[in-house]
Amino acid sequence: MTNEVLLHTTRRRWEALAGAPAAFPEPGRAAVVVSPRSGLCPPGWLGLVTLGGSVLATAPDERRARLLRAALREHPADLAGDAERLRPLLPIGDLLGPATLSYLAPDALLPHLGTVHQLPGDDPGLRDLEQRTGVADAEESGLAGLTSPVFAVLAEDGRVLAACGYRTWPFGIAHLGVLTDPAHRARGLARRAASPAARHALAAGLLPQWRARIPASRRVAARLGFRELGTQLSLFIR
Repeated sequence: MTNEVLLHTTRRRWEALAGAPAAFPEPGRAAVVVSPRSGLCPPGWLGLVTLGGSVLATAPDERRARLLRAALREHPADLAGDAERLRPLLPIGDLLGPATLSYLAPDALLPHLGTVHQLPGDDPGLRDLEQRTGVADAEESGLAGLTSPVFAVLAEDGRVLAACGYRTWPFGIAHLGVLTDPAHRARGLARRAASPAARHALAAGLLPQWRARIPASRRVAARLGFRELGTQLSLFIR
């Protein structure tokens, strides 16, 4: 699958998630639509998704849509992925992101070999891993909300060192979540756990999605064959 086909496929998914008639404009432009039920962001927030240099954004009402359109009038693709540049233009009260969005084509997976165990989502070892990593990292990973089997790398004593699975989003998206014990990072364990999770999603006919904010997570995705296509940013404005 070429980048253009993958980009087209990904855009169609996000357009459906917008919750209102919407389409990505041509590169370098932004489309802002009113959608109280948008899947681009939490309820009541502004959602901005940039893919291939064009921006699709949603707002919960027309007042905030007008504010966002004015803010994105110039250089929208740059602004939509940079919350600090938007702060002087919008009364931002809270934000989520920005995060890089990466996607895996069906023929692009670069498998990582190594022993991996399949666990149920309620396995006590996963909750123990979350405690060892801390609340912030555990919530970021979304490990507790996975709908797929969980693929885990285990220590000799049975402790879970890394785990990955995915949550099935509407419109055929498999949103991957991965978590690694802080004492065992930078050893390829995240990639080892994520490889079978991505393969499982592809076998189910889903589009694997990797959302990352830190460079280390982005590198894991790239080494698995994911391609960075854009960014996601959610804003709450008064």
